[in-house]
Amino acid sequence: MNGHSIPSRPVVLLVEDELFVRMATADALMDAGFEVIETASAQAAQEALKHRTDIRVVFTDVQMPGSMDGLELACLVRREWPHISVVITSAHWHPESGHLPEEAVFIAKPYGEQAPVKVIQSLLDYTR
Repeated sequence: MNGHSIPSRPVVLLVEDELFVRMATADALMDAGFEVIETASAQAAQEALKHRTDIRVVFTDVQMPGSMDGLELACLVRREWPHISVVITSAHWHPESGHLPEEAVFIAKPYGEQAPVKVIQSLLDYTR
């Protein structure tokens, strides 16, 4: 052992202001073996990113209250924490190619309960 503890479960930062959507998504991710940090705004997500070094994926809605939306948060994550994978979701916004941050993945809402799980698992498999 080199002194670093290896986290047993990959950590996903879930950024979603709709309570029931956030709860359902968090439940599906936890059932799939992820540790989930739930936040309701981009500001809260930034605080989590500053204080946690084990976050592997940010899963964010685009439309959120506050001064920063999910797309801006995704761009910030790509810039400040390039090792973290980014998944973006929205019911109202559909990106044209080139409008997503580099290497980000988009899932349209409403999505099936397992859609985030499958996308995040494939991203983590790809970055291992």
